[in-house]
Amino acid sequence: MKYESVIGLEVHAELKTKTKIFCGCSTSFGAAPNTHVCPVCLGLPGVLPVLNKEVLHFAVKAGLALHCDILPFSKFDRKNYYYPDLPKNFQTSQFDLPICLHGYVDIEVGGKQRRIHLTRIHMEEDAGKLVHSGATIDTSDSSCVDYNRTGVPLIEIVSEPDLRSGEEARAYLEKLRSILQYLGVSDCRMEEGSMRCDANISIRPVGSDTLGTKTEIKNINSFSGVQKGIEYEAVRQAQILEDGGTIQQATRGWEEAKGITVLQRIKEGSSDYRYFPEPDLIPIEVSPAYIEAVRKELPELPDVRRRRFQTEMGLSAYDAALLTGEKATADYFEETVAAGADAKVASNWILGDIAKKLNEEGITMVSIPVSPADLAGLLQLIDKGTISGKIAKKVLPEMWNSHKTAEAVVKEQGLVQITDTGELETIVRQIVAANPQSVADYQAGKKKAIGFLVGQIMKETKGRANPGVVNQLLTKILQA
Repeated sequence: MKYESVIGLEVHAELKTKTKIFCGCSTSFGAAPNTHVCPVCLGLPGVLPVLNKEVLHFAVKAGLALHCDILPFSKFDRKNYYYPDLPKNFQTSQFDLPICLHGYVDIEVGGKQRRIHLTRIHMEEDAGKLVHSGATIDTSDSSCVDYNRTGVPLIEIVSEPDLRSGEEARAYLEKLRSILQYLGVSDCRMEEGSMRCDANISIRPVGSDTLGTKTEIKNINSFSGVQKGIEYEAVRQAQILEDGGTIQQATRGWEEAKGITVLQRIKEGSSDYRYFPEPDLIPIEVSPAYIEAVRKELPELPDVRRRRFQTEMGLSAYDAALLTGEKATADYFEETVAAGADAKVASNWILGDIAKKLNEEGITMVSIPVSPADLAGLLQLIDKGTISGKIAKKVLPEMWNSHKTAEAVVKEQGLVQITDTGELETIVRQIVAANPQSVADYQAGKKKAIGFLVGQIMKETKGRANPGVVNQLLTKILQA
């Protein structure tokens, strides 16, 4: 490989507060355009902003969880630029004295652990949203502006250029989302824009320490988009250098449908934004006592929970990592086990049948219609021998759609497993008598023939026969 990628990410996470950063307007998603606005967030003359204390609380909490230094003195600044979705013509952000410095996120890619260092975390307000009449701004006759999102609180998490591939960038984002969700400071729903990512990428010859000219891919709203965008941009830059050209520092957009990045504008430097301290907001001072009080609020984080699932519940590293990736899934698993399910069996069902149903319906674990207690009830019916695992796979969709317990579904549909040896032996002998060729194959040494006979018996009993009893009876009859 001739070149290596050098990647840094700027992640904007919308904080899960009820009101905006500097006013009392609601932050709820999906309201009619321009209904969650007021003179403060619209930047009308004569208004004064007041910092929402919960924003500071969440920012400090995120900083501590990400191993940052919390600055005892920080301030807000005005970042000056003009764009239609920015009603004040400046964004209130933090520049030289952010709330958090340094920190790191540990990731694992391809079995290798890597530590991605952070530059900073700062607080800022979000801009509004342009709603284009066409698919993109280039194909639109007009654009409208919805200012509901203006003033929604954000933290921007800026990494060092430690990432080396699109795959690593995706792993970093997934880990960051997981931590923020565990903290309860953001829901990180990329599809709603509450977590967005800008990727800075350059390439350089392998072995070189010199940084190349970077481009920035703006506002990517999916993990796959981040990975694909970075991979495309690395190839694009390499091709330019191979052709004898030079890389232009610029902002580019990711077009998901075409799988390409497109030029948006020549990149500004920090001097172009003419930062200066926000005169309407006093500086922020946090005491050591406040920081320690917030530290005590930190929950069990994903890595710690993953290790506990391995040591206390006997799960594999792979299964534990999948279960703890999202807090809602880990909570659901623990509640299922607490309701009486075996940990390994519960893990298999949650990562298998449950995950498949969630994907089919396009919902997350937060919206699952089967409670942990009801899933535990289903798994206990299997353990008791009341139903087979095969029948359980038919019961789950009924529970999903009807919101009934497994016991109720089994009773209503007569799905109790047949374990009576006498009843089953009669059916087994009928199937054996009806399939002489399979019997002959089995007796000739083709042991797989027994699988066909088991299938016929299960078909005859509509899946209700106890597989263990069936195999015992078949073996006894065929070897008689």
